[in-house]
Amino acid sequence: MPDSPASSDEQAHSPLSKVAAITISFWIIKVLSTGMGETASDFLAHRLGPLPAVGLTGSVFVVALALQLRAKRYAAPLYWFAVIMVSVFGTLAADAVHVGFGVPYWTSTLGFLLALGVIFTLWQRSEGTLSIHSVTTRRREVFYWAAVLATFALGTAAGDFTARTLGLGWLASGLVFAALMALPVLLRVRLKFSPVLAFWWAYVITRPVGASFADWMAVPHSQGGLGWGTGIVTLGLSALILVFVLASAIHKSRFAVQGEALAPTE
Repeated sequence: MPDSPASSDEQAHSPLSKVAAITISFWIIKVLSTGMGETASDFLAHRLGPLPAVGLTGSVFVVALALQLRAKRYAAPLYWFAVIMVSVFGTLAADAVHVGFGVPYWTSTLGFLLALGVIFTLWQRSEGTLSIHSVTTRRREVFYWAAVLATFALGTAAGDFTARTLGLGWLASGLVFAALMALPVLLRVRLKFSPVLAFWWAYVITRPVGASFADWMAVPHSQGGLGWGTGIVTLGLSALILVFVLASAIHKSRFAVQGEALAPTE
């Protein structure tokens, strides 16, 4: 995916963009949301049944995405609400492919990878860039959320493939994916790796990282976990997400007020 001249805004986040700026807090919330989505989906599937859970979370996901698309500017609560619902619904949808239709994890992993490739190809050909800093139009935003949904489904299938099919278990899978997530940093330093490709690489990998560690905390000791339960882990991760999102929103609000105060007057 070569970068085009249109992607010259890779390093500068546009004030018109409706997606979160890439900061340390962004990656922390992203990993927490993937873990929360994994345990929340398991909790709902066991309490409501797979089909009702998919229907319920799918409906909330549509509402969350509609609110995000209708917003005039970036708002941390709306944006992360949409991300969380992508995580929960995307996990249930990916699990349904395996549980409901008997598709092997390696097959669904490959299928979601191909789907993500198609989305990226169409996005690149249409807009000339895959940089999230250029998500300033409705069409680019739709491409962005389609890619986000595909990355969550892909990460879910890949995490289950390594933990279950390959038999690595949840903790080992989390450590493997954490190492893979850090790889683009080394490639950027040594090989001048594309920042756009590095971002999407890390974005995809955060899904199995967060999900693997969340499963490790939730599953019983007999399955190699800590046995905390999906409900407790979901509540704990939700609380952490809330704290970081509120902190992010307050920080952005203070920055905006300071910017207005420093703006020249006529």
